[in-house]
Amino acid sequence: MHIGKLLLHIVVATLGLFLASMIVPGVEIYCTYSTLIIIGTVLGLINFFIKPMLKAISVPIMILTLGLSSLIINMAMVWLIDIIFPAEIEIYGIIPLFFTTAIIWILSFLLGLHNYKK
Repeated sequence: MHIGKLLLHIVVATLGLFLASMIVPGVEIYCTYSTLIIIGTVLGLINFFIKPMLKAISVPIMILTLGLSSLIINMAMVWLIDIIFPAEIEIYGIIPLFFTTAIIWILSFLLGLHNYKK
């Protein structure tokens, strides 16, 4: 396993959730920064371990939907965090969920997670 890639997933998830709570109306975080780091760590671990398995399973659907199901998988990962931590983070509706997922995706793209080679 690549520890650098795992740490990058955690940083991107934490920073993405923080930025989404500041920018996107409908995303509220009711916790301290240390709890936000824990939430970001859980999201980073989910994205590192579970998301690749889901993407591998859904390859036929990705081909049929031209990759749109990848967005749905990413949204499901963020929604799972909303379910796991109901008192700490609230995402009100699918539009804020979409924009939160988009922020996390843009951050991962900008920080180079899409072509991590090490």
